[in-house]
Order: sequence, then C-alpha cells, then structure tokens
Amino acid sequence: MSDKFVLAGIEFTSRLIIGTGKYRSHEEMKAAHKASGAEMVTVAVNRVPLDRKTESFLDHLDPAMQILPNTAGCYDAEHAIRTSRLAREALETDWIKLEVIGDPVTLLPDNEQTLEAARVLVKEGFIVLPYFSDDLIMAKKLLDAGCPAVMPLAAPIGSGMGVQNPSNLRIMREQLPDAVIIVDAGVGVPSDAAVAMELGADAILMNTAIAEAGNAEQMAIAMKLAVQAGRLGYLAGRMPKRLYASASSPIQGAIK
Repeated sequence: MSDKFVLAGIEFTSRLIIGTGKYRSHEEMKAAHKASGAEMVTVAVNRVPLDRKTESFLDHLDPAMQILPNTAGCYDAEHAIRTSRLAREALETDWIKLEVIGDPVTLLPDNEQTLEAARVLVKEGFIVLPYFSDDLIMAKKLLDAGCPAVMPLAAPIGSGMGVQNPSNLRIMREQLPDAVIIVDAGVGVPSDAAVAMELGADAILMNTAIAEAGNAEQMAIAMKLAVQAGRLGYLAGRMPKRLYASASSPIQGAIK
C-alpha cells in the first residue's frame, strides 16, 4: 500500500506490528513474521535471556525489523522503568512498549502507574508507546506526557474477543484526530483486525491470534490482508446506515 504509517519519525509500509510469544517453534515464528509483512516486532524483556548466552527467539528475528521491547510482567511504575532501562542497554534501542499490569487475572493495565512511568521514561529520552485501557482522558494525558502514540486495548490480552468497546475507539479517533492510535490486545480473527482499522486505528499490534492459530503462517497472511482492507475501508468512508431500504437502482426509466 502507498499509504504509509509514520511513527516517531520512522516510516513503515506495514500497519501490522507482530509479537514473538507462544509460537510452537522458532521456524514457525520466522515463517509467520515473514508472511505478515510486519516491519516491527515486540519483545518481552522480562522473558528472554538478554545476555544471549542461551538460544532464544532473539536469534531468529529478521534484523531488518524494528525491535520494540516491552515491559510485560511489570506491576508497578518502578519495575517498568527499570525494565525499560535494561532493554535500552541490552537491545540498544530507545523504543519501549510500556506495559504496567494492574491485575494478574485479567491482565488489565494500571493506567495511573503507566502514566507515572511514561512521564519518567519520556524525560529520559525513550520513545514510549503505552498500553492502556481504552480511555480517552488517559489517552490525552499520555500524549501530553510526550508519548508519540497511544495503544488502547481492544479486549484483554490473549482473549481473542475482538473489539469490545467500538464506541470508545471511535470517540478516541474523533477527539484525537492527529494522534497515532495503535490497537493492542484482544484481536482474535481477521475480521477483528478489519473492524479496529475501520474505526480509525493507525495500526494494530497482535501476537496470540497468529501464534495460537492452527496454521500461524496462513493466519499471518490473513491478518495482513485484514489490516490493509480495514485501512482502505476507513480511508474510503463507509456508506450511511439507514433504517429503511434504499434501492440500488434508480426508478427513473424503468420498464413499465
């Protein structure tokens, strides 16, 4: 697609960001990544040997992809800040997907702790992409803190339930027309991805929907196409919804 996705001054062709967890093998992960066309990949800092002394998925990533470390597994701002600093040193990048979880069962984010960590990390020169609940006011606060994008959830992490609050995402898009909005978590099937993009999301980050699919490579292709279709649909502009039928063919000139 000629429609480019620009994030923190870097231009991407793909609007799909992919993960690294839950794949059944490194080969399956590599095949899915290639099929997805994604140019950015997220890595859980707390779940990988950053010293490279043992083999991990880090050894199987396409070096051309932008690495986006994440702070998955952090439950307070202090832990997330320490993890981000570790990621910067080990992976030599200022990019960080900021996750501060508030509940171990639902894995829903702690928005207040996320904001606290974001303010510190932005001041330290990080490119902070915060994962948070789909809350317009918190989105504004995170953007005001200096985050170049916001990453509202569609549904709980790994649930595959799809967009649960489409109105929230639509309102966020309308109220923040210039913000970069990346839907993160909850996508399960390609139609979920298309819906999120049709609501105006600039990109989607997903992992479980591809990694846990029966055929991860095929699902990666399907997700790539769904993101593209949803984006094109959003740009094209949908027809208005009507309570009653509206004939597709005009009545004038009809045979009597």
